[in-house]
Amino acid sequence: MSIRTLSDIKLPIGKDEKELFFLAQKKLGKKPQYFEIVKKSLDARDKNNIRFVYTIAFSAEKQNVALPVLERLPEAKRPQERAVIAGSGPAGLFCAVRLIERGIAPIVVERGAPVDERAQAIDAFCKTGVLNTESNVQFGEGGAGTFSDGKLNTQTHSPLNAEVLKTFVRFGAPAEIAYLNKPHIGSDNLRNVVKNMREYIIAHGGEVRFHTRLEDISIKDGKLRAVTLVNANGEKEDVPVSALVLAVGHSARDTFKMLLARGVKLSQKEFSVGVRIEHLQKDIGFAQYGKSYTALPPADYKLVSHASERSAFTFCMCPGGVVMPATSEQGMLVTNGMSNYARNEWNANSALLVQVKKEDFASEHPLAGVEYQRDLERKAFLAGGGNYRAPIQLVGDFLQDKASARFGEIQPSYAIGTQFADLRTILPSVLVNAMKTAIVDMDKRLHGFARPDAVLTAVETRTSSPVRIERDERLQAVAIEGLYPCGEGAGYAGGITSSAVDGLRVAEAIYHSFC
Repeated sequence: MSIRTLSDIKLPIGKDEKELFFLAQKKLGKKPQYFEIVKKSLDARDKNNIRFVYTIAFSAEKQNVALPVLERLPEAKRPQERAVIAGSGPAGLFCAVRLIERGIAPIVVERGAPVDERAQAIDAFCKTGVLNTESNVQFGEGGAGTFSDGKLNTQTHSPLNAEVLKTFVRFGAPAEIAYLNKPHIGSDNLRNVVKNMREYIIAHGGEVRFHTRLEDISIKDGKLRAVTLVNANGEKEDVPVSALVLAVGHSARDTFKMLLARGVKLSQKEFSVGVRIEHLQKDIGFAQYGKSYTALPPADYKLVSHASERSAFTFCMCPGGVVMPATSEQGMLVTNGMSNYARNEWNANSALLVQVKKEDFASEHPLAGVEYQRDLERKAFLAGGGNYRAPIQLVGDFLQDKASARFGEIQPSYAIGTQFADLRTILPSVLVNAMKTAIVDMDKRLHGFARPDAVLTAVETRTSSPVRIERDERLQAVAIEGLYPCGEGAGYAGGITSSAVDGLRVAEAIYHSFC
């Protein structure tokens, strides 16, 4: 018997999901041998009648729902030189796993530390203000997304999205991410997932080298020949390669500079910058769900405003989370948001961002966007006192161009500490004006968003890569055979899921290049 599906099944808050199984049993007239929740979302349009909405699949017969076994590259066609993946974020890790499944054992090099050691370095930075420029929120095993919220929702519609979710579950993520409308792993769970992926890579013949940075590449006659790697002791190694995957992330500014010097085609890419805005999580819950919020998962939001000449929007919303110190360079200040799986911290935070256009850059140089980011980050560092304390301003004072003097009920979660500052000294006026207009406009759709004692923490600049590493239809860098720009840092993804998808696509491109 084929698999049957039922959709638009509504269950009130608190109703046991076992009811879904009993419904399938009733439809079949017997106990299902296969049953799966395919989709689960929350319908909160009527705050007096909030319901979960499900789609289920079931069958009277057992079903094989395992991922398909892929054809492996024959031994005779495997190149003598290794494939190297620079970066162990989602793009790099998924690329490595897929290459192994295709019979190609890569070397993964990561400039930062293993995830547990990396967590210790971040914790030390929060406590002491002493930055490790190689292991931080941006660099290290798992990439920048490991210390965010682990959100897996994406605006892309790739058929590989479902495979990414199932692969995360395979390596230890909560099973529910495969069917939730807004799936998230949580930073705490994501650490275990990336460790499991690393162990899989090593157990199947791959290598993972930490504290190892891609310093240079060697190109001859339009083909990548070798890479130069540098370890923590400063020792250099030239490694002949059959392919190099550039999954370096959006903050590998030194790598971008090296690639440009070696003739790799880079171009400017627009991005957005802004601040983190913090509210009380309970207020967000009440605004979204009414009095039922305590019986529901922590509420999130996604807001867009077109009320001024520059579009503004919220991004990377972290329910029950904290604002993180996210710089990777000395003398600069960057923020990001993070939530664990439980999302049980006191505050909610999200990025409040405004679009930055190429016309805002100082030049047409491919790395002009990097310098634009750096300029804001330096200003934020100085405005916070020059010790990685974050400059902040309360929403009410920001809207009135007034200095803040004391907190209200909302306390900032940024661990290193904060300093009241005028955000106009950090952000250009066109961005400040757009943010002011957007806050008032967004409050019309989310009551309390413009609450006067909500906290604005500057500055958020690393929302996406400021460059694109140009590639052709084979996913190889323009005019350079064997070099594969990949993921968010290369300008081809915008989050964990889309980065993982791009890693799979690049792995397939490498496999087919050897066939």
